[in-house]
Amino acid sequence: MANKKTELLLPAGNVESFYAAIRGGADAIFLGLRNFNARGRAMNFSNTQLLAAVQEAKQKNVKIYVTLNTVIKNAELKDLIDALSFLSKARVDAVIIQDWGVYLIARRFFPNLKIHASTQMGNHNSLGVNFNALKGISRTILARELTMQELEHISGKINSEIELFIHGALCYSFSGMCLFSSYQGGQGANRGMCAQPCRMIYNDTGEKRFIFSLKDNQQLENLSKLIEYKVSSLKVEGRMKSADYVFQVARAYRLAIDQPARVEQAVEMLRFDMGREKISYFLGGDVKNGITSSPNTGIEIGMVEHTDGKSIWVRSSFDLKEGNRLRIQCTSVNSAVNLKVSDLTLKNGLCELRNVDKSGISAGDLVFLVGLGDEKFPTKFRNLPQEPAFQWSRSQKQKVYDELNVKKYAGQPQLFVRVDNPDWLRKIRFTDIDALILKFRKSDWEKADWQSAFLQENKAKIYIELPRFISEEQLYFYQMLAVKLENSGFNRFFISHLSQKLLLPKGAVFSGNENIYVYNDASARLMINEGLQDFCYPQENDMENLLNMQNRNGLVPLYFYPELFYSRMPVKINQTESKFKDDSGKTFRRIIKDGMTIVIPDVPVSLTQYKKQLMDAGFRKFLIDLSFDTPTSNLIKKVMTRFKDSEQIHPSTTFNFKKGLK
Repeated sequence: MANKKTELLLPAGNVESFYAAIRGGADAIFLGLRNFNARGRAMNFSNTQLLAAVQEAKQKNVKIYVTLNTVIKNAELKDLIDALSFLSKARVDAVIIQDWGVYLIARRFFPNLKIHASTQMGNHNSLGVNFNALKGISRTILARELTMQELEHISGKINSEIELFIHGALCYSFSGMCLFSSYQGGQGANRGMCAQPCRMIYNDTGEKRFIFSLKDNQQLENLSKLIEYKVSSLKVEGRMKSADYVFQVARAYRLAIDQPARVEQAVEMLRFDMGREKISYFLGGDVKNGITSSPNTGIEIGMVEHTDGKSIWVRSSFDLKEGNRLRIQCTSVNSAVNLKVSDLTLKNGLCELRNVDKSGISAGDLVFLVGLGDEKFPTKFRNLPQEPAFQWSRSQKQKVYDELNVKKYAGQPQLFVRVDNPDWLRKIRFTDIDALILKFRKSDWEKADWQSAFLQENKAKIYIELPRFISEEQLYFYQMLAVKLENSGFNRFFISHLSQKLLLPKGAVFSGNENIYVYNDASARLMINEGLQDFCYPQENDMENLLNMQNRNGLVPLYFYPELFYSRMPVKINQTESKFKDDSGKTFRRIIKDGMTIVIPDVPVSLTQYKKQLMDAGFRKFLIDLSFDTPTSNLIKKVMTRFKDSEQIHPSTTFNFKKGLK
């Protein structure tokens, strides 16, 4: 790969931020349309606004990348085709995707679109980057959780572009692997609707605190190493943030990239990005104190002294001026008031803010500076180009659907069971199931006796599952494990990432688990094209979307504990059983497995009561996941009986299955 200038990539959630990014020195800008992007709560761009943005950006030699980085429900495929058609005609520089179904349709029908793999796709090693390159994906956006050593090793083994987040908010969970928001109210993070559960207060043995709220990412001091390790694009998070933020951050990183000797000046400039406290995270080996005591953004500058008529009197440590943007944290109503300073005077050391709606504001409320307002940016494009004809006809779309269709599995019902503890092996009757998926810890794989008579007798039904996160240093271990297993007669695998198929011996039989998301017929078709024997429907799926799919050959999870957070970041839980509660009283458990912090609900999800209905609809393959359960003969007997009788297992929830995934 030829050496290129390192790209500075800035976010734009609206027109004002777009101009802020341009003025701040962006080489490229990423933004979203109104649909199919992971910041669905941002203002985003209409079709004509995007055309105007592309037009203006090209005049300034700035690239435009459009985010299509959510999972797509099956009923949305028709709108997705139109979106891809429009973007193809708009001549954007790339689309950023998460869903493999988007990849399939884009590559097959819109080959001129350059594709970047979103961080939502969970790429965290050279295997993922190289697999994407084989699929024609020109750039991979890596996970934020990599160490500098891992990044160095990855960069030496790849021959395609990589992109890395260098500044902004951090999600507690690996991107693309968070189900917490979805679990709490159907607002799926993978659907661009995250309600930010990691920023919420939780009850830990009576102490209410922020357990998962991370400080903000800042890699300014590590820029030289990132450039040395051939990171093609340095990306700033923030499509939900103000134009002030975009401009300040762009200026700082532009200065540090162009004039490395002035990095200290750039650090000073970032004092006014109005974010949270900063850490260099895993790249800088700075995770020990990574949790913040407050999720609030902005700089605390004072408090409200009193209110009077239409005025608010503030005692501030900052020299306020007109144009500054403030947030007042109203303790009496537990909410915030945002305002722009437009009319003020100074009296006796106090700042009087006049003509302000003071509803909910009272003495003692904290005041935060959230924007300087020094720079003014256009809020509208001067000229909106005419929108080209881009919508496909019904017959054109039908040709796409026809290519996605597959022959329905018409055989006998099959039951797959997953376990995460070797103690389950002697408690499960292999005659009652069609397959047993082993999801063991690394230490269990190392100790297992694969030549034992018991395992050899049942090897035809045993599948080995690879973990969701395999660090660069662990790739060799799992590759050799697969070779060892095949030599012992075990050649059936479940993979957690499509790239993991490259770790397996030639001739291995492999299927995809729930972490390779299949929400639509296009992604299901891609799984077949990639040689998967089976795939699983996602745990957060709903019945409406499942029944909308023509492909009904996948495994439907009917019993499981969803992994709501899956993180590399350790957190402290005081409760002896590592349990905590949310503000509604629901209980959750923290589990540590092979260095990963996993959060699950205290009760499982049971959909066994829908088995008969699903079978009547044509589904024939089902999954019972006993991971995180204590191995007992009574439990497996109970679960198998409820499954057989199509009855719900209690206590349990139904997740999104009936209430719906937004």
